[in-house]
Amino acid sequence: MQAVKGKSILPGIAIGRLHIYKKDEDEIREEKTDDTEGEVKRFESARREAVSAQRKLYKKALEESGEDTADIFLVHRMILEDKSLIDEILSLIKEGNYTAEYAVREAFNREAAIIADTDDKYLSERNSDVYDTENELLAALRGEELTAVKRKEPTIYLADVLYPSDIVKADRHLFCGFVTKGGSPVSHTAILAKSMNLHAIIDTGKIDEEWEGKIGIIDGDAGDLYIDPPERLIAEFRKKQENELHEKSKLSDLIGKKSITIDGKIIKLFANINDSSEVACVMENDAEGIGLMRSEFLYFNRDDYPDEETQFKAYKNVVSSMAPKRVIIRTSDLGEDKMADNMDFDQKENPALGYRGVRVSLMRRDLFKTELRAILRASWYGNVGVMFPMLTSAWELSECIDVLYECERELISEGYQIKQVLKGAMVETPAAVLIADDLAEMCDFLSIGTNDLCQYTLALDRENANLGVFYNSHHPALLREIAMTVAAGHRHNCFVSICGELAADISLTGELLGMGVDGLSVVPSELLKVRKKIRSLDLSSEE
Repeated sequence: MQAVKGKSILPGIAIGRLHIYKKDEDEIREEKTDDTEGEVKRFESARREAVSAQRKLYKKALEESGEDTADIFLVHRMILEDKSLIDEILSLIKEGNYTAEYAVREAFNREAAIIADTDDKYLSERNSDVYDTENELLAALRGEELTAVKRKEPTIYLADVLYPSDIVKADRHLFCGFVTKGGSPVSHTAILAKSMNLHAIIDTGKIDEEWEGKIGIIDGDAGDLYIDPPERLIAEFRKKQENELHEKSKLSDLIGKKSITIDGKIIKLFANINDSSEVACVMENDAEGIGLMRSEFLYFNRDDYPDEETQFKAYKNVVSSMAPKRVIIRTSDLGEDKMADNMDFDQKENPALGYRGVRVSLMRRDLFKTELRAILRASWYGNVGVMFPMLTSAWELSECIDVLYECERELISEGYQIKQVLKGAMVETPAAVLIADDLAEMCDFLSIGTNDLCQYTLALDRENANLGVFYNSHHPALLREIAMTVAAGHRHNCFVSICGELAADISLTGELLGMGVDGLSVVPSELLKVRKKIRSLDLSSEE
């Protein structure tokens, strides 16, 4: 037996036959042509066919995983319809006398190189979309149709890289997971895998041809792939699979029940979402509202900033779907690793300590007002709260609230109907903890972001794998900061919740509720597990 470690995309177990997934990618040589007009016609015909293929993939993805995930293939269509890219290909054919295949490969390679060199980590890790689109176009030029290999039993795909189209085309009944040599957890491939509930291990650094045809086990909890495991281990993981399914079935019995402790303390249990595609999962898992809706997704994969109407429609979709339950929208926490390609911010060597969160909002008030106006307009369609991230001073919060009120006055004067929104402050810096009384005095609620609060408290970058041994989300300093924030909030009649990963850590649920935390906001898949834990606690016996 062999074992390799990587990064897990989804917790859980997948067991299947390992298959090395390869595409027929013939080497494209630098070739000239005398028939440039014919090559142009071939290219235009192939491009139309590739666009049509993206429409079909969009429809299939829409049916299987929702609108926001399917939008990946709208991005691919945009690439195929990009005027500058088309002009470059046509120029290579007409002026360089190159074949259509070589012109496509050359132009797409240049485009990929430009993206790879960008300082925008989010964008550079999406380079696979360019290659995926290129493969579709080249397949159309060759008169081929890229389809997944038909399998006869549950299969785990192994590849250096997998593209979104590879996943959507696969037979979902027998495609139980995949493992890639490289990859990123923020790639479109990873996002698609999560939405389709596919277990995957990425960035293993190794894929071996000798693994073909052997049984494999993906342990999504540990981030491990086992190759050719003994029967004993297969039986052990099959049992674990059965237990997970049984537990999941039992958890569904908690739908419709209150998140209440044995001694009668009611806890508000909310969901965190990254975009509107997750609303269905929120509702399926019976969240009492959305405690954190991130807004950064609106800024990515665009050539310009999202306008008010675009943002309004996105927020309205979520707010109206969740009504009358509350939706807390966090104003954009752009900066650090969340920088869109259209943002010309002057990033320094350590952006985590610089230009991000409300600092961006207050220094770019044009963008901030557009965002707030969209949120306020969406408030008419449900129950909305707004919260401001990465606060370090009462002045910052006061300025944010002033801009919010300014937007309210403008919208009312323009004839828009809006409702009053709750105002909240995110507590995710030690400075915010120490002035929590001042923040709570101006707010309706406080939301503790334990992910950033932990890294800033410990002076430790949580994304740095070399420092993993030093990262301690149970550190006494962090727990004391949570207790201090809860006490400060309650002194000013503020609702205090936790929206970081610690909210889903059931080993700490009792201690957090014992501090007086009023609510927990977790990823949708963790909701019922946390509710079960809450309902098992008797806080009176722990005093």
